Amino acid sequence: MQYTNVNGYLLPNLLSTDTVRPIGRYGEMRRQFLENHRPDLLDRLLLEDRLNRHLSQVDEEARQAVQECVARMAHQQQVDEALKRANPMEWVRRMNLIRDAAEQAILPEFLYPEALE
Repeated sequence: MQYTNVNGYLLPNLLSTDTVRPIGRYGEMRRQFLENHRPDLLDRLLLEDRLNRHLSQVDEEARQAVQECVARMAHQQQVDEALKRANPMEWVRRMNLIRDAAEQAILPEFLYPEALE
């Protein structure tokens, strides 16, 4: 934490110096987990002015991992552009199932790693 000397008194700099970054869906899920299950870590990240950076990083890494997993699973299950043209509703249904499965497989390690230990 940084302080400013004002007339001989050290006052904490309460304004964030952390660059504001978009947090996104997975970052918000991580924040809610920290708030409910790890308030000590949430407070530490806030005090060290690293919360926004942490949440943004978790969101970016989780989104990338989910996208890669969805692409892999869609390829394995042959959910491709041909199916999309032939039967769009079936393509949407199967892609939603794949996305849900990918999130269930990937997200715990990114959003709740402390709970897995």
